[in-house]
Amino acid sequence: MKVLLNPQPSLSISFNNSPFPKLSFLRRRTLSPPTASATVQHFDIPEFDIRNPALSSSYRSPVLAKPNQTVLEAQARVCTGPTQTRPLDEEQAFKVFDTILRSARGELKDDEVSRAQLGAFFAGMTIRANAFPEETQWSEGETRAMKMFWPLLVRVLPPDVIFVADPDGSMMGVGSSIGPCYVGNCTSEMRLVGALREVLAGGHLGFEEVQGVLKEVLPFKERGEQSQGLSEALLSAFLMGQRMNRETDRELKAYCLAFDDELGPLPVADVRSLTHYGEPYDGNTRFFRSTLFVAAVRSCYGESCLLHGVDWMAPKGGITEEQMLKYMGANVNLSPFEAKRLLEDDEIGFAYVSQREARPSLYSLTKIREHIKKRPPLATTEKVQRYVKATGKEAIVTGFYHEGYEEPLLMLMKRRGVHSGLVVKGEEGALSMTTRLRSVGKTRGIPVNYCSGFRSHDVSSTSELGGVTRQGFSLEVNAADYGFQPTDTPRTDRSVSKNIELGLAALCGEKGPAYDRIVLNAGMVDHLLRADGAEDISVALDRAREAIDSGNALKRLLNYIKVSHKVD
Repeated sequence: MKVLLNPQPSLSISFNNSPFPKLSFLRRRTLSPPTASATVQHFDIPEFDIRNPALSSSYRSPVLAKPNQTVLEAQARVCTGPTQTRPLDEEQAFKVFDTILRSARGELKDDEVSRAQLGAFFAGMTIRANAFPEETQWSEGETRAMKMFWPLLVRVLPPDVIFVADPDGSMMGVGSSIGPCYVGNCTSEMRLVGALREVLAGGHLGFEEVQGVLKEVLPFKERGEQSQGLSEALLSAFLMGQRMNRETDRELKAYCLAFDDELGPLPVADVRSLTHYGEPYDGNTRFFRSTLFVAAVRSCYGESCLLHGVDWMAPKGGITEEQMLKYMGANVNLSPFEAKRLLEDDEIGFAYVSQREARPSLYSLTKIREHIKKRPPLATTEKVQRYVKATGKEAIVTGFYHEGYEEPLLMLMKRRGVHSGLVVKGEEGALSMTTRLRSVGKTRGIPVNYCSGFRSHDVSSTSELGGVTRQGFSLEVNAADYGFQPTDTPRTDRSVSKNIELGLAALCGEKGPAYDRIVLNAGMVDHLLRADGAEDISVALDRAREAIDSGNALKRLLNYIKVSHKVD
């Protein structure tokens, strides 16, 4: 069982007439989490690779420069939607602009405000002034701060940032030629600047225009890495501005489909059913993340599952499937073609693909996404990626948090041509349903465990985008209706090892909240997507329990860890 903690495992497990391997070492280790040095010493985890593998924050790359916290907190307030924005008061505004000024003068060497932060912050200020309703436009304090600092800032800020802050050259009523005359420093920037003029005015772009910009500027390379590097201020302003303006369907389609052909044609797995799981890439920070264990369960009865994500992503920087798999010793650098082989393996039936391997252009934005603070359009569309196709029927399942994104997500799923799709309002915006009691005093918003989706009547016709007959559905799942005892969702609080401990204990048959959560999510997804043999919800749930209680689900997870290092 050292395989669960060693990045280069050799599996050797005796089941001793029991469906479960012995996990005593794991229990002994996780009751009192070890220090990073103890983990490295006893389990051969390279210290240079993972400094403290028990915490999700340790998976953030140490080579990434950290953003300035003063400006980042301001971005959290002003770089958001027309009704969610919270203007800065005078004290806050003066502090932010003073920080930007001192950074631009070179006085904050160890805590400078990055170009990406400047682009996002000033894009937010410009869009608020041009297009937001009165209550979320500039406050009196922001106006006074800008009036005092802008004459000083315009002398020290680079031209790309001045353009974002003052594209029309009329800031505070003072004429300036920098913004109106700015065109960029290379061909890629010229196209980006043209699109930005529309975005900064609160406007929207067409499908081809967004795709053209993305393909022109990605993968992102900062100036200095090569002579034609792109301005991160312009790119962050574009990403932030599109989200603040509330993306249209055509804009979301462009983000979703722009890099489908980046690595060539998708591999096709010879499986009768494949579910693509799109968890939020920035992970869970509070509650048990169950999808990896659900995938192991569903694979036991022919429902193959493909998970995808990243090692670490802002803004939450929470627990991801990649962190768990890496901590347990699996290979997390699989290509889509290698994942295809694991999906077809009769002893495994599920796989994980990292965005790093499948969409390097999108992964190149990791630093910028941390420095813009808020989630860009990609945070929505990356959950609806399709890295492997199937010969049989396909489904996409993903989570959402903010009301209004459920229909765009389902639209993107239909655009993918899959047979069925499901969006779940899970805890933390993830796709997992909970067994806890429903809130009695709910006042607004969509409740946790709300599900919406579609199923295709004619499976043979879903490869065509037109003429497909689909059945839509929506419901709020109450776990108590299906015999589950109400329990609070187990907390993990960024602990990767705690999340693994809960999941493995459940796959070992230990009854409790984690076990129930895995069963509920496996059986309910089967039922809602009308998987073969899951028309009756009680049958679907019993099938999931059997996959766990027989030891089959755990065995498949262990097989995955071993075989992922041998596939080629």
